[in-house]
Amino acid sequence: MKKFLASTVAASALALMLGMTSVRAEDAIDPNAKQGGAITITYKDDVATLDPAIGYDWQNWSMIKSLFDGLMDYEPGTTNLKPDLAESYEISPDGKTFTFKLRHGVKFHNGREMTADDVKYSLDRVTNPKTQSPGAGFFGSIRGYDDVAAGKAESLSGVTVVDPYTVKFELTRPDATFLHVMAINFSHVVPKEEVEKYGADFGKHPVGTGAFKLAEWTLGQRIVFERNPDYWHKGLPHLDKITFEIGQEPIVALLRLQKGEIDVPGDGIPPAKFQEVMADPEQKARVVEGGQLHTGYVTMNTTMAPFDNVKVRQAVNMAINKARVIQIINGRAVPANQPLPPSMPGYDKEYKGYPYDVAKAKALLAEAGHPDGFDTQLFAMNTDPNPRIAQAIQQDLAAIGIKASIQSLAQANVIAAGGDKAGAPMIWSGGMAWIADFPDPSNFYGPILGCAGAVPGGWNWSWYCNKDLDAKAAEADSVVDPAKAGERDKMWSAIYDKVMEDAPWAPVFNEQRFTMKSARMGGADNLYVDPVHIPINYDNVYVKDVQ
Repeated sequence: MKKFLASTVAASALALMLGMTSVRAEDAIDPNAKQGGAITITYKDDVATLDPAIGYDWQNWSMIKSLFDGLMDYEPGTTNLKPDLAESYEISPDGKTFTFKLRHGVKFHNGREMTADDVKYSLDRVTNPKTQSPGAGFFGSIRGYDDVAAGKAESLSGVTVVDPYTVKFELTRPDATFLHVMAINFSHVVPKEEVEKYGADFGKHPVGTGAFKLAEWTLGQRIVFERNPDYWHKGLPHLDKITFEIGQEPIVALLRLQKGEIDVPGDGIPPAKFQEVMADPEQKARVVEGGQLHTGYVTMNTTMAPFDNVKVRQAVNMAINKARVIQIINGRAVPANQPLPPSMPGYDKEYKGYPYDVAKAKALLAEAGHPDGFDTQLFAMNTDPNPRIAQAIQQDLAAIGIKASIQSLAQANVIAAGGDKAGAPMIWSGGMAWIADFPDPSNFYGPILGCAGAVPGGWNWSWYCNKDLDAKAAEADSVVDPAKAGERDKMWSAIYDKVMEDAPWAPVFNEQRFTMKSARMGGADNLYVDPVHIPINYDNVYVKDVQ
């Protein structure tokens, strides 16, 4: 759920061209790390599930990642893909067949060895409608997905167990995002016998192949992970135990951190305390900052007058003082000028975006036939700081004659209004803003800017549908050859440049996330590694006071 971009695919392009990768598991280990010790992490809210097929929030994704593994993962601190449970993989010349060779000797927490049958079972399970996985749609390119989704089949015909350590995926189309999909938690491997043993309660009794295993879960109080002594990844994890204390208000958690009672406040630095923390050199030294694959934006309903006029939408882009909005959140963001965040492949570094120019915005409104402005509504989530941000945007719009009344509503109500074609003229996305599911530019297009998302209940709240761009997006996603990764990035840059020309959004900022560590903790860079959903990689965390 960010700053780490070398080139998501290019880093392993040569190996891919040869048909396989060869990243060593040991490469990610910090040479300064010490073995042993325990840490305590706090969270305000309890965890709903630790089932990788179900869990889908920034809190439980960290925990799930520590209990389970998938075929692919990311190098710590980067968005660079690497094999995980897979030892190597091959891609067919047409980009439609992926064959993975599995590591030998990987064991589940119950002691049984993991095999290719477990990989197939896990994928069949996550796509089965009975599982009700929110991630099922990510596997739509696998042959047989439609039949499974429709309840016509129980198994994906495109996933074949070749032998106990080889699994083959056949896709219906070339899909450049497929390796990323194999790295998300929904793809993590589970043992059939444990799922059948616990049924719907598997999420409370998780069994995987991960670095840690569940030792205790007292609902509403704490969750305890202990080191998996049989973990396949040599040298990991460093810690013997992690305790998650549940029900801690962020302010209280920060005070406990300052007293040395806990090690990480899982909910981060409370906004009200941010400036105080950053002004204290001792505390600031323990702050861990991470960019996110996140963009906060204002949507304009392109099917609703007057936002059906591109000049009106461009005027709104020029009217918003992004620097002032960022001040409201104490500088915890950088200005955005396009849908993609800066750390995403395909981000156009040369694109300047719309300048903050009140006079030009007024001129555009006049050209659009609204010299005196107009009345409209701006929807926003009703939790702080979103109402204050909406008020700042409201003032900016008023400066060019647009009188926007604020509809400050619960998150569910704003989402419902956005998913209704006649529901909301404008929406400030804060609190609901898009964070990529994986570090690929396509994930910022299809759900929130593509025609497929412009449907009742969808997330394309601008109701923007450009079929020519949809075709170009499909063309970009068919470029699987890693040698053409740069070419694909340019294709996506061109798509987003065109989106900004049509201006269905006014991008406002790319938010940064901040958390802290206790003075005794090492591995500061490993406290915030995954640029998508995983704020802490517990596998790599260690403490300095272990003797």
